[in-house]
Amino acid sequence: MERAQDLKNPLNMIATGSQRVSIIIIILFHVVGLIGCSLPATDVLFLKLVPWHLLLMTVVIMYNHNQLGSRFFLFVLLVFIIGFTAELIGVHTGWLFGNYAYGETLGIQLFRIPLMIGVNWFLLIYSTGVLLQRSRIKNSIVRILAGAAIMLLLDVLIEPIAIHFDYWHWTNNHIPIKNYVCWFGLSAVLLFIFDQFKFKQQSIVAPVLLIAQFVFFMALELLN
Repeated sequence: MERAQDLKNPLNMIATGSQRVSIIIIILFHVVGLIGCSLPATDVLFLKLVPWHLLLMTVVIMYNHNQLGSRFFLFVLLVFIIGFTAELIGVHTGWLFGNYAYGETLGIQLFRIPLMIGVNWFLLIYSTGVLLQRSRIKNSIVRILAGAAIMLLLDVLIEPIAIHFDYWHWTNNHIPIKNYVCWFGLSAVLLFIFDQFKFKQQSIVAPVLLIAQFVFFMALELLN
């Protein structure tokens, strides 16, 4: 009943008790991660925890999804497979994104692609999709393009940090324009898929995660 009242709130900004706990977890772990990755004495340890951080955020997001069921998990699987496949093509052919290779920070790899990259695509697409779902933008095409633009801006913030912390590396340390074009295009495709599932309006938890990601990478760049 409490969650139903939250979703009916005109401003859609009131969080239930469990959602508040989830928001606190998101903020706390990003703040602790920011401090840990910024200190020379702890940065190596905290970088090893990155995959576990992504898994924790996935659990938090899934827990807060309204009406968890087979349709939702199908969406998760689609985003994971499409995101992972795009990275596979990119790393092994350079056709997408450009010439790059993954480091060890994102953990276990399959065909030189971290499994967590598919998880990360899900987290970012879902969070962006929910943010736009909760906006006043009614036109689906505008929502998708706006979401892809948000994703593109986040990638611009992530790239320097990713290179510095061994997420991935570019040949000759050159980030091609194609990377940003493909990131925007793939984000638009995945957000289109999100739109087609027509999930009921979700809580504020996922948008908070997206905002935390923006703040985290901006602060990390300033501190490093």
